[in-house]
Amino acid sequence: MPETLRVLIVDDEAPARSRLKELLQDCAARQPLELVGEAANGNEALELLARNPTDVVLLDIRMPGMDGIEAAQHIQRLPQPPAVIFVTAYDSHAIQAFEVNAIDYLLKPVRAERLLSALLKAKALVAGSVEALRGLAPQGRAHLSVYERNRVVLVPVEKIVYLLAELKYVTIRTAEREYLVEESLSHLEQEFGQRFVRIHRNCLVARAYVEGFERRAQDDAGEAHSGWAVVLNGVAERLPVSRRQQHIVKEFGRS
Repeated sequence: MPETLRVLIVDDEAPARSRLKELLQDCAARQPLELVGEAANGNEALELLARNPTDVVLLDIRMPGMDGIEAAQHIQRLPQPPAVIFVTAYDSHAIQAFEVNAIDYLLKPVRAERLLSALLKAKALVAGSVEALRGLAPQGRAHLSVYERNRVVLVPVEKIVYLLAELKYVTIRTAEREYLVEESLSHLEQEFGQRFVRIHRNCLVARAYVEGFERRAQDDAGEAHSGWAVVLNGVAERLPVSRRQQHIVKEFGRS
């Protein structure tokens, strides 16, 4: 990180943001700082981060819409993710979890010395891993984050029809379009296993979008084939069900 730390404040409460700005001014004499912006929620923070190089994010946890935990998960997927310091009123058990995951925290009400200590640590802080953050939000993310054209696009998980692994990328398919994300299909299955079902070693489909199954007379290469393909609401593609996964046809009552 450069000598001057570029800081973004994210908190849904304006008085809390004002308080942090005052504290940053107090800390600036010992650690040069630049305030790159303020955001009232996770979505606004991601938009600002896509446009402004940032070293440290002071991130509230309990915010309406996208909370701090999910925002931090998306932040880690930026090309150059900043260090995340949580600003929280959580109890000691949650604080212990943050410490184990090597993510610093500031307990409200924040004091200047504590903030300075966190900022100095942030100079060498490697932001917490996505897996560690996922452990703090076991219900899974509400969005997948895609970085394209120098901005972060948030794709609501509830709108995803299927996920298809291709080389090191996963294609996210919604009814409207496709996106590419550099994530592991197996990790996505672990995170969203209740929402998606595996039909092939490289494909997960959303249970809510399954309309039915149809017999396949031939495979994609034109060879004779006996098996099933899944019919999905919102897309024209018929995705093959592997022999190993054909039990899901019975699970959906289509045999």
